[in-house]
Amino acid sequence: MTKQPTMARDIMATKLITLTPDMDVFDAIDRLLKHQISGAPVVDSSGSFVGVFSEQCSISLLVAAAYDSAPTNRIDPFVDRDVATIEPETDLLTIAERFINTHQRRLPVLDNGRLVGQISRRDVLKAARALLQLAPVQESSTLYLSGVIDRKDAPIG
Repeated sequence: MTKQPTMARDIMATKLITLTPDMDVFDAIDRLLKHQISGAPVVDSSGSFVGVFSEQCSISLLVAAAYDSAPTNRIDPFVDRDVATIEPETDLLTIAERFINTHQRRLPVLDNGRLVGQISRRDVLKAARALLQLAPVQESSTLYLSGVIDRKDAPIG
């Protein structure tokens, strides 16, 4: 029996704290602080993904407001719209590679532009660790995650 690779849908969090583009800046910051999260996805009224509002966005906004007056009290102009995202069918290895190539701590999971979940770096570590625990012990010094990709597809033979 061949093991199916772990996909985003298998490990994503689905109960998320979300924000809206028209949300008041201080309400958004308060929500991040209250839930002790470094950022949250922003979705519009139809549930479509807009971007992410993070601590970094918040600090940029506060610094801008200190030097100039902020153009609005809404978070919309400060939402990071250039974020990496994944789909529910994205495999664990691709997700791990995406984290290597981005500064993001979490990846929004989108299905046809709608937010359906989120995966953190910690979620990837937990899933990879679980796969290592299930992998048979080998007399080799090479670490190989058989649950991530098939051995025949491994980059090193």
